[in-house]
Amino acid sequence: MNDTHNGRVKTALVTGAARGIGLATTEALLAQGWQVVMLDIDGPELASASAGRNDVVPIVADVSDPAQVEDACQRVADAFGSLDALVNNAGVADFGPIQNATYESWRRVMATNLDGPFLMTQAFTGLLAKAKGSVVNITSISGQRASTLRVAYGTSKAALAHLTLQQAVELCELGVRVNAVAPGPVNTKLALAVHSPEIRAAYHDAIPLNRYGRESEIAAAVAFLVSEAASYITGQVLAADGGFSAAGVGLPALRADNAKRSGD
Repeated sequence: MNDTHNGRVKTALVTGAARGIGLATTEALLAQGWQVVMLDIDGPELASASAGRNDVVPIVADVSDPAQVEDACQRVADAFGSLDALVNNAGVADFGPIQNATYESWRRVMATNLDGPFLMTQAFTGLLAKAKGSVVNITSISGQRASTLRVAYGTSKAALAHLTLQQAVELCELGVRVNAVAPGPVNTKLALAVHSPEIRAAYHDAIPLNRYGRESEIAAAVAFLVSEAASYITGQVLAADGGFSAAGVGLPALRADNAKRSGD
């Protein structure tokens, strides 16, 4: 059954939709009857991801380029007239020691992770207001707790969390809700490629649920926030992180102690 608004099939735009959490979110919304505009900077990957899918419109664009964002907005306006949900998922990372970070790498991360959601939300506000729609920004636990080797990434995501609050307070006047999802470590292809067994073990030790998340689990959180079930929720950052942001130190010791007690 199609998810509709006043008899009209709902439309979402997902950035960074060609892979990972963006693709999983696309699939989740399609399964609920939405039609989805899949936007990504990687043309060949987007073509592959969108091939053979019903109710999908692929758009190749760079979210950090104002002209390309405006062009994408015009295309959506011409095709649909309004927009029910915008998911600002596109993001990049540059990991390394803070003293080695270049201004160019800093700006590249900020341009996509922070400027992108600002430009996209600003450009699409009119279409979102017509549908009384909602925005979900994808932040990160790296924006809530500092870590080594990710000065630009963590800072961009922390700023995006606050941008979410600014957008929520201002856009509520137009009937537009704005929230964010802050994923913990997720089994994306990127994480599997760059997280060594030692890093994965350390994350498992720090996460109460003792595992990485799945892309589909983050997508489910996004799908909830853009749904009517979340109609009174705005200005929130939902951590989908297995309890990571709630935990303090000592989880491995506690687990070992509990195992010992259970064996007594």
